[in-house]
Amino acid sequence: MDGAQLQEFIDRYNAAWNDHDVDGIVELHTENSVFENHTTGDVNVGKDAIGNAIRGIFTVFPDLTFETRRQYIRDDLVVQEWTARGTHLGKMMRAGLEVEPTGKQVEYRGMDVIPIEGGKVARKDVYSDGVTLLRQLGLTEI
Repeated sequence: MDGAQLQEFIDRYNAAWNDHDVDGIVELHTENSVFENHTTGDVNVGKDAIGNAIRGIFTVFPDLTFETRRQYIRDDLVVQEWTARGTHLGKMMRAGLEVEPTGKQVEYRGMDVIPIEGGKVARKDVYSDGVTLLRQLGLTEI
């Protein structure tokens, strides 16, 4: 993909996330794509596992949205910085800790590294500010 095509692709991908269109998100991944959250330690391989993981995210934060702050697009690679906002309304698992819904609104930052193969997401590596998230939920004083 050239730069304009890659920009159009990542705009569609990000819009599907903000629309909570799980099928649309998964369709933009390769068959053996990897979705790894380096903050939580979760690794999901393949479209079914990725779809289940994303449904889980939207169950925990049903109003979750992402605002892109910066994007770096080059040679079938997207690196993007974002701010996530949502309300904690579902049970969340973090490092073996089960967190009941708090009803609290959160805002935290993160970054994705997304290599593209054959016009689809080959991997999505997520790095996010888990300390800020946990602090906003009242779970840590760090």
